[in-house]
Amino acid sequence: MKAKPCIASLTVKHSHVFPPDTNMHGTLFGGKLMSHIDDVAAIAATRHARRQVVTASTDSVDFLHPVKEGDVIILEAFVTWTNRSSMEVFVKVITEQLITGERKVCATSFITMVALDEEYRPTDVPGVYPESEEEKWLHEDAARRAEIRQERRKRSKELARTFGTDFPWKEASRLD
Repeated sequence: MKAKPCIASLTVKHSHVFPPDTNMHGTLFGGKLMSHIDDVAAIAATRHARRQVVTASTDSVDFLHPVKEGDVIILEAFVTWTNRSSMEVFVKVITEQLITGERKVCATSFITMVALDEEYRPTDVPGVYPESEEEKWLHEDAARRAEIRQERRKRSKELARTFGTDFPWKEASRLD
């Protein structure tokens, strides 16, 4: 498979923030923003792999600035790094107040997507290469982020075993 530049997967999505999208403070629900982030990351990853994809991991969603009702959010996503079947996608979210034109980066995120074959099994993806200085900066740290993801996944499996479906919530039941 021929490697592709990061920019080939660039995906940009705009969305209004309406009253039902907001909490009691008049700001965008975090979960609503996370849904937008997952969607734009999936589009970028699909564009790169030209395969169906699923979300394997959300490394982080860092909320940096509130998004208010009436604002527009602009999400920009692109593949920064690939492994055999997985792709790391960087997502930047900008809030824009349309009347004043004021814009701020309100969130950043790293999402890992996995490409699937016709039987929904992980399948190979093309490599990716950075061109701009910013892409190179993200690409250089990607292997380290992948190691952190693997370690976190191991810990999550331990937590799942420890707090499995039969975990006895004896202490919690005393609170009733």
